[in-house]
Amino acid sequence: MDEWNLIPTRENGPEPDLLPALSDTLPGIAEHFSRLGALGLVLIDGGAIRDVENRHGFAARERIFRALASVIRDVACRRLRADDIVVTGDPGRSEIAVLIFRDRDEGDFYRSELTPLASQIRREIRRNLNRILYPFERARADISTGLALAFRNPLYGEVTQIRRALEEARNDAELSDRRSLRVDKRALIRLLLNGRVHSVYEPIVDSKTFTVFAYEALSRGPVGTSLAAPLALFDLAERTGLVFELDCLCRRRALDGAIDFPGGSKLFLNIRPSAFHDPSFQPDELCRTLEHCRLAPSDVVFEISEQESIENFSMFRQARDDYGAIGFQFALDDTGSGYASFQSVMELAPEFVKVDRTFVAGIDSDPARQAILHGFQTIADRIDARIIGEGLDTLEELETLRELGIPFGQGWLFGKPTPLRADRPTG
Repeated sequence: MDEWNLIPTRENGPEPDLLPALSDTLPGIAEHFSRLGALGLVLIDGGAIRDVENRHGFAARERIFRALASVIRDVACRRLRADDIVVTGDPGRSEIAVLIFRDRDEGDFYRSELTPLASQIRREIRRNLNRILYPFERARADISTGLALAFRNPLYGEVTQIRRALEEARNDAELSDRRSLRVDKRALIRLLLNGRVHSVYEPIVDSKTFTVFAYEALSRGPVGTSLAAPLALFDLAERTGLVFELDCLCRRRALDGAIDFPGGSKLFLNIRPSAFHDPSFQPDELCRTLEHCRLAPSDVVFEISEQESIENFSMFRQARDDYGAIGFQFALDDTGSGYASFQSVMELAPEFVKVDRTFVAGIDSDPARQAILHGFQTIADRIDARIIGEGLDTLEELETLRELGIPFGQGWLFGKPTPLRADRPTG
C-alpha cells in the first residue's frame, strides 16, 4: 500500500486540529497491521474532558478536545513514520489513539519507540495543559495515557485484535491513573500531617482613599512543588476525599499568619460549608482562637463561593444568622461566575459581594460590564451590602469602579499576595 499520510498537518489538511476517526480508518489500519505484523498503540484518555460538556456545553468540549488533539498531532508529526496514524477513538469517548506499525522482526520497538513516544506526549500535555483547558477549566484535568502492543495472529481477525489492543490500552491508562492518584494521595496526606500549608494575604483597597480596608487570606502549598497552587491542592483533595481535612488546615494557617494583624483591617477568611461541622470552628472555640491572634469576631469576614452557597442555601443562612449574632460578617465570592447570581445575593444577604474578575477586567472601556456592575450595585444597596471588584490590573479599572460607586477593589494592581510577616515559612 502507498503511504496513506493520515497524520493531519497544516500542509495536507484543511482543518489541522481535526483527526480522522478510528471507525473511518479501521480498514486501512487492519491492512497495515496485517502487512507489517506488529502494532503499537498509545491511548490518550481525556476523561475529565467529558465533564466539560455538562458544565459548559458541547462547543467548549470540542474546543478543548481540538486543542488536545493539536498537541498530540504535533508530537506525532515529529516522531512518526508515514505509515503511522493518529485517530480519535470510538464515538462518545474523549480519547485519541496513536498507532504505529512495524515489522514484527524490527527489534524492540516497544522499548525504543513506543514508550518514549508516550513519555513525550505526556510531557507535552502537561506543558500545554493550561492552554488546552483555558478558559473553561482551571484545575488539573484527568488526561491519562495507556500503552498496548499486538502481534498479528492469523487465528483472529485483524479488527478483533485491534479492538483488543485498544481495550488493553484503556485498561493500562486506568491502572496508570490509579497508581498516580495513589502516589498523589500519599503526598497530600504527608502534607496534611506535617501542616505544610501557609497563607499569603492580598489587600482589599478602598477605591476612594486607596487605603487598605482588609486582607484576604489565600492558601499555598509547599513552594516549588506541584501542590503549591491552591487549585492543585483542592483539586487533589476533591479526588481523594480529603477536602474537609485540607480546609481545616488552611483555616488554621490563615489565623496563624494573622497574629499581629494590622489594626483597623478586616481579615477575609475563605471557608466551605463543611466548616460549620468542624468542632474547632464552633463559635466558642473559634472566639478563643481569635483572642490568641488578638482579633475579635467583628474583625473577621467569612468568604464563601457563590456556587457553594447556592448548593447550601439553608445551611448558609443558618450559619449567617448564628455567627452574625456574635459579630462575624459574610462575603459572597465569585459572584457572577454561577448561574443565579442575583438570586444568591438577594437570598443570602451577605455584608460583602465580591464580583468575579470576568466583569471587572477591561471595565473602563466596556459599557456592558459597567451596566452589569451597576446592576449588582443596585441590588447591594437594597440589602445594605458593599461590593468588592476582583481582579483589578489597571488604575483605569479602579477609577471606573470608583465612578460607578463600587467601594472596594482587589487585585494585582496593589501587589501580589505576600505573608504579613517576613518570618513566615514559605514551604
